[in-house]
Amino acid sequence: MKCVQEYILYMSIKLITSESVAEGHPDKVCDQLSDGILDEMLKQDQESHAAIECFCTNGLVLVGGEARTEAYVNIDETVRTILKGIGYDTPESGFFNESVGIISALHEQSQEIAQGVDEGSGEFKEQGAGDQGLMYGFATTETEELMPQPIILAHALVKKMAELRKNKTLPYLFPDGKSQVTLQYENGLVTRAETIVIAAHHSKDIEIEALRHDILNKVIKPVLGSLLDDKTKLFINATGSFLMGGPRADTGLTGRKIMVDTYGGLGLHGGGAFSGKDATKVDRSAAYMARYVAKNIVASGLADKCQLQVAYAIGVSEPVGIYLDTFQTNKVAEEKIVSSIKDIFNFHPKEIISTLELKRPIFKKTAAYGHFGRNESEFSWEKTDKVSELKRYFGI
Repeated sequence: MKCVQEYILYMSIKLITSESVAEGHPDKVCDQLSDGILDEMLKQDQESHAAIECFCTNGLVLVGGEARTEAYVNIDETVRTILKGIGYDTPESGFFNESVGIISALHEQSQEIAQGVDEGSGEFKEQGAGDQGLMYGFATTETEELMPQPIILAHALVKKMAELRKNKTLPYLFPDGKSQVTLQYENGLVTRAETIVIAAHHSKDIEIEALRHDILNKVIKPVLGSLLDDKTKLFINATGSFLMGGPRADTGLTGRKIMVDTYGGLGLHGGGAFSGKDATKVDRSAAYMARYVAKNIVASGLADKCQLQVAYAIGVSEPVGIYLDTFQTNKVAEEKIVSSIKDIFNFHPKEIISTLELKRPIFKKTAAYGHFGRNESEFSWEKTDKVSELKRYFGI
């Protein structure tokens, strides 16, 4: 009997991990460059269509992809300004914004794509999806942001490092860095932090033990608080010094941090990256819409956890499939929740863009610290303004 009880206890305990990366991580640099260039287009021409990809390595930024816009964007100036804002503004950082080489190879968007996306053209007269694919939205009651707690804390750690770097509390920090949070769950609830991993890019002006002391006391403890205990494992720059970081040490590419961008691995992902894509690309806009719907479902009390899949065919406005999973936390039948989604929310690309106001130049802000679980006004897909309507639908 004792063995059975111990087995049940063991099965109720899970260790779940998510990671985040700093805004100066090479891949995140590329995401911010892609979205920053898109924003510059949207400031001048809200009808801009773009899919902008960036690559960075030691001393070089390469901008590629396609665009259709009436805007003129000074790529060189935009790239250098964004790099400066991230913190690559000194030669010591290893990727100096004033001296880095910049190559632009942007070209015009294919007319074959345009004829399926533009309203009133192509076989389907309504604005169609910019590509085929499947997208996911996710929400859970686990945190006030209705997000999984591991990814919320992982983002909070790297944001805290950036804050202390920029306000000169920890002036020896450079922009690159990573975090990883492993939490212990018992019967579905977070009880403690099992392991915290931090990699902090730094100058030669700090000894490693002093850095570890600062990161523990000024970053980890303020963020994790009571989740830390004497059994929590801490790995702070576990291999020692981290003097060479950023694009000088590692190449970066747009779209390589899709789990960091979304739910930290605790929600499914269709595989399409977000940054650099205008809202006609359903990789981005439909994923935002799916989060909006899932969050409103959970906020309305219809389920404690909700994952929504939506799928499209290129040039077709109507989704080819909608699939809901509430992980058996639903308070009403899932079929009825799906019916409410179809009646209350419109997944046609044109309506998504209108509902979430996705022609605004808001995207660079999304390109670091996650696209979801943010309370800033730009993040319209985080609103829970459909809760009342959903409750009325179900008479609750």
